[in-house]
Amino acid sequence: MRRASALVAAALAAGACARPAAELRLPEGTPVVLISIDTLRSDHLPAYGYAGVVTPAIDALRREGILFRHAYTPTPLTLPAHSSIFTGVLPEVHGVRDNVGYSLDPQRRRSGAVPLLAPLLRERGYATGAAVSAYVLQERGGLDEGFDLYEDGIEFQTGRGLGGLQRPGGETLGHLLPWLREVGERPFLLFLHLYEPHTPYRPPEPFASRYSSPYDGEIAAADAVVGELFAELRRLGRWDEALVVLLSDHGEGLGEHGEEEHGVLLYRESIQVPLLVKLPEGRLAGSTAEAPVSLVDVAPTIADLLEIERPAAWERPSLLAALEPAADWPPAYAETFYGRLHFGWSDLAAVVDERFHLIAGPRPELYDLRADPAERRDLLASERRVYAELRRALDAHDRTLTPPAAVDEESRQAMAALGYVGTPTEREGPLPDPRQHLGELRDLKAGTAHLAAKRPAEAVEAFRRVVSANPGMVDAWEYLGHALQRLDRPEEALAAYQEALERSGGSPHIAVAAASLLLELGRLDEAAQHARLAMAAHPSFAHGVIAQVALARKQLPEAEREARLATEGEGDRIGPALVLGQVLLEQARYEEALRAVDAALAAWESREAKDPELLRGAFLIRGRALADLGRAGEAEAALRREIELFPEAPEGYCHLALLYALTGREGEVGPLLRTVIEGHPSPRAYREVSRTLRVLGLPERGDELLAQGRRRYPGNPLLAG
Repeated sequence: MRRASALVAAALAAGACARPAAELRLPEGTPVVLISIDTLRSDHLPAYGYAGVVTPAIDALRREGILFRHAYTPTPLTLPAHSSIFTGVLPEVHGVRDNVGYSLDPQRRRSGAVPLLAPLLRERGYATGAAVSAYVLQERGGLDEGFDLYEDGIEFQTGRGLGGLQRPGGETLGHLLPWLREVGERPFLLFLHLYEPHTPYRPPEPFASRYSSPYDGEIAAADAVVGELFAELRRLGRWDEALVVLLSDHGEGLGEHGEEEHGVLLYRESIQVPLLVKLPEGRLAGSTAEAPVSLVDVAPTIADLLEIERPAAWERPSLLAALEPAADWPPAYAETFYGRLHFGWSDLAAVVDERFHLIAGPRPELYDLRADPAERRDLLASERRVYAELRRALDAHDRTLTPPAAVDEESRQAMAALGYVGTPTEREGPLPDPRQHLGELRDLKAGTAHLAAKRPAEAVEAFRRVVSANPGMVDAWEYLGHALQRLDRPEEALAAYQEALERSGGSPHIAVAAASLLLELGRLDEAAQHARLAMAAHPSFAHGVIAQVALARKQLPEAEREARLATEGEGDRIGPALVLGQVLLEQARYEEALRAVDAALAAWESREAKDPELLRGAFLIRGRALADLGRAGEAEAALRREIELFPEAPEGYCHLALLYALTGREGEVGPLLRTVIEGHPSPRAYREVSRTLRVLGLPERGDELLAQGRRRYPGNPLLAG
């Protein structure tokens, strides 16, 4: 039955008036829609009193639903917070303490110790579909269990940092709407995750022009996507009968208390989140709950409303009980180990009740949120009784940290063979207070901004300052490696990656960055070994690196096998298709190579956010294949497109020079190669032009140019040999 009859709806509404809201039950098969808008502060929404942005979709939801004025995340990190949303338990129970190195334990999930919402609903006949916008929420984190569709096709790229691997919300919704239309009149659970307004704040038009604050512009963009989903639910006739929950996983610092983003501190701006719930037929519309609820209350509440028996792990009250005037609500708990795991600083924990907020760390703080919502006046000295009560509540939580399992045991042994200790380093004695080291975060942010603006030399200076002040900051070592690599200083870059690997205990995304660099340096055995360190976490990228190692060794069957493994289960991702195209090109299977590249180009064109970096090498492969097929005009156009996209890269110029030589245009070869050396000088440029001159039958000129490059860049390994 698509919707409850008017008679049943009226009876339910009447019953809701006569009994506590917490006892409300919904018709069997009620559709469930769960929307997570990442990094959204509650106090930046009109529904919570903010006037700086227009959010018509969320405003409409607020009019039809219940607003929870004081909702808190258990941790200001995306994967751990979403793990709590879907399991209904705190990180101390589900075990996910960071975005990397942790995942939901399948054995604990299946034993019932850590329940999951999606399997509970699927067991009751629900179709289950999800689409996420951030790489850190890919299925490897364990949230995919119980979903018929879990669309997580975000491309992995080195040099971005995991937080920068995202896609626009409109693109994510586009992957989910066909599934929604297919489920028809069935009961369904739909989960949509939007990464706006996460950094980098780059709202699309018209929102970029409307808002001076890019953060608010991205909020407006996210609201527009939410509006599209709501419109589709109405078009399908499912809106009125649906249970709709909209929330965020955490907030954003925006410079308050010295933190620009999130993850390190636990002030209100980072842990207070929006939470709105729309019941079918608009029941309890316009209501407001004041109790300090938690995101761990979401899954149990959905189960209660659908009359699903609660797993034993769900002990907190239903969210709807927070509407009762006499509700005595347990404090909300929050924690963060981000500073400890990434920077070597102390972890923090917090509890929040109806009025007070305690933050525990090297120097505890206590705030009265009613009188001081901006948390400027620490009352710890004057409110010792309150502190003692909240401290007891906080100490009831298990804050024992299990180190991240960055690699499996086989890979851990491989790490040891490569000379890495294999476990994250911890400094001895009390850990530093993160609030006293926020200047290092500002330098880190400045460095990443320089990297994004293609100013690697300035980035290196900023990251050097950070690691000088704090050698334990893993992220700074990683970004230093990326910056040095862009400056064609590969040995220094590799040393930075190795330092990051050592200090992180083998973080897989750092391992693949090192693997790619080792491949470029021709250290093929080490490249393959480092790629295997990341096989469990990033299998597609790891297989791609191993395929390129096999290519370099002229082991073409192995290269093809690895390239095809890279494409398995990867949908329309671009990188694996280009690796396969490169392998097919070297096998002289030119038409197949063109098809692989064309598939990659089609996938790129279909994306809302068209990142040119994903196409690096695509037109080079295409140009070379077309040249070998005798289609010189098309080949030239492709190679010129590669040069247009990546003018600093010498490969496009060099292959175009070879094409000119082969087609009787020798007079254009010299000026083109001079463009590389004079316009975009680098060790790589000297190396590639020298190789090209040798292919053209000019070995003396090639040797002369290589010697010139060595004088200009003494000791650079790219010019060795």
